[in-house]
Amino acid sequence: MRRPSAVAGLAASVARVAPLQRRTEFRADLPAREGWQRCSALLGDPARFDGWRRLLAGWLRDRFGEAPARTTAGYVMSWYLHVPAYTAALLLHHERRVPLLRPGELAFRLGGDRPHPEGIAVLGAEFYCLPADPAAGCPEATVVADERALAAVLRARYTAHAAKFVHAYAPVAGLGRRMLWAAATDALDNSLWWAGRQSGDEGAGVADAALVLDARHAPLTSASALRLNGDRTWVRRRESCCFSYLLPGEAECVECPRVRHRA
Repeated sequence: MRRPSAVAGLAASVARVAPLQRRTEFRADLPAREGWQRCSALLGDPARFDGWRRLLAGWLRDRFGEAPARTTAGYVMSWYLHVPAYTAALLLHHERRVPLLRPGELAFRLGGDRPHPEGIAVLGAEFYCLPADPAAGCPEATVVADERALAAVLRARYTAHAAKFVHAYAPVAGLGRRMLWAAATDALDNSLWWAGRQSGDEGAGVADAALVLDARHAPLTSASALRLNGDRTWVRRRESCCFSYLLPGEAECVECPRVRHRA
């Protein structure tokens, strides 16, 4: 049997997926230019989150005149979790592959005009895949039985990364662990949905979210919260609060849990 070429591995998946989405620069290497940082660098030195929040605070003050501490904490919380969640969702949706999502194997860079992750680099080579994957015979591949098993692997790998984030971020952010795990759930559910929407197949994104978050898998806080509203369009109930409502002139999001709790 002819072994798959090395180009069939995870780096090739990232290269194929990159032009199929519009949210961020998506790549399989770490460019020499400045601005890229590994997730492990922040998690290993949580004080570095303070620098990110100060950068965000300056951006918010330029636009709103204020930068409440809970708002900067909430934005950075959501933006960081977007990195492993979006990486996992894109590669599942387009390639039916799941990278290991280790903090040392993911990196990101912040945008110049808005301090959110506008670039993501997937640096690891190992991945999980289905038996029919062309690269199933590669030494970097771990084959699982079916899509349900692949979804379970994605959930486990993402949860492992999120647990490291919660452990590192909770002491410096002033946010409770329940809130952080709610945000982790939002990031994953949203990313799976977005991956389908961006590719022109929203239903497939909804199906991926239902596959991965088929129930509440603690410490994640809920099953997929996607549902059809009265207009027969997909909407999603949020588990966490972004604290945007603390900014001057801003209101709570329609699906904010604060709104539900008052209803």
